[in-house]
Amino acid sequence: MAPPPTAVETQIQTLSESITLQLKGVKIGDPRHASRDSVPKRAIDSAQESPRETIGHGDVVLAPIPTKFNSIHEERAYLTAHLAAAFRYWARAGFTEGMAGHISVRDPELTNAIWLNPLGIHYGLLKASDMVLVDMDTGKILGGNRKRPVNEAGFLIHRAVHQARPDVHAAAHCHTVAARAFSTFQRPLRMLTQDSCNFYGDAQAVYTNYGGIVLGDEEGRKIATALGANAKGAILMNHGLLTVGKTVDEACYLFGLMERSCDIELKAMVGEARGEKLAEISPEEAAWNQKTSSDPEVLYWDFQPEYDFEYEACNGKFDDFRGL
Repeated sequence: MAPPPTAVETQIQTLSESITLQLKGVKIGDPRHASRDSVPKRAIDSAQESPRETIGHGDVVLAPIPTKFNSIHEERAYLTAHLAAAFRYWARAGFTEGMAGHISVRDPELTNAIWLNPLGIHYGLLKASDMVLVDMDTGKILGGNRKRPVNEAGFLIHRAVHQARPDVHAAAHCHTVAARAFSTFQRPLRMLTQDSCNFYGDAQAVYTNYGGIVLGDEEGRKIATALGANAKGAILMNHGLLTVGKTVDEACYLFGLMERSCDIELKAMVGEARGEKLAEISPEEAAWNQKTSSDPEVLYWDFQPEYDFEYEACNGKFDDFRGL
């Protein structure tokens, strides 16, 4: 059988001993595949380069985060497709736990409304057309999928975070294994690896006042207060993680990074319990690492390989936004 018209290559990617996906390549230049873009390198002093420009070597650099769209509909399609890809990445990473877990993104036009995933659909099956637009003040469903409700606890947590932090355009929360284990220690992550330095200093917070399943405004507001004005990630005691960003991509990448950082520290603590000394990164080096890598554009790009993978794995099936 001939490959689909958009396919230019086929390969097999083994994800585990029991799961194999056939990846269908898409044509370079597909407007929905912004992560393949690059732009000419600016002829400026290196001290004036942005972190996105600094990390690349050559005559071109990775393109800025897309901000120009032909219409609100096109922008919503872009945002909800990236939201769906984020969930599919979570499925592949093993972050599912029943119906728990949610990612939100602020609507580009109705800025007091957020897009959320519906209840009861597996992360790995979510599409742009599944997402639900909810008014943060009234809780009214404004558009998108009207056949499923959203998670009540998720709405209350995300509403509180978005309202407390106007700079936050996306927030991610779910109940992952390493995070739930690490959260019982009621303390922040130590700077044990270069990557964990994204959460150095006030970039991470800890919420130590566990109040049960969130079914009221108060608990959501307490979590938002614990996150503070600057944190990009929070460890929620006996609960899980919450990460935020200027894009869905940033919030989703940071969530995976924070979960892996919890896992790394838990494993390192086994050796520490046996008397081995852990080498922590100095505050000066941690601050430098954070300045270099914890940039919204860099963190956006950190997620693009995952977006590409999910897009090609289903030949763009999740990119099916239908409007309000």
